[in-house]
Amino acid sequence: MSDLFLTELEVEELTGYVQAAKQVAHLKAQKIPFHTNRCGQPRVARAVLEGGRQPAAPKKSKEWSPAWAANLPGT
Repeated sequence: MSDLFLTELEVEELTGYVQAAKQVAHLKAQKIPFHTNRCGQPRVARAVLEGGRQPAAPKKSKEWSPAWAANLPGT
């Protein structure tokens, strides 16, 4: 495995939990960005904790709509 993500042991040390569900809950409470793998285990990017380049936030797509559409009821 590369150094891109924390190891399972490092995630356990970071959260204080062995159980994946509790690790996920702790990471959410601490607002630490992570992804889960197919087994439900959290994967934390090492750069997030080391202060490196953080993953880019998803950009909101701006859909075009005519100016008069803002005046329609229900919008």
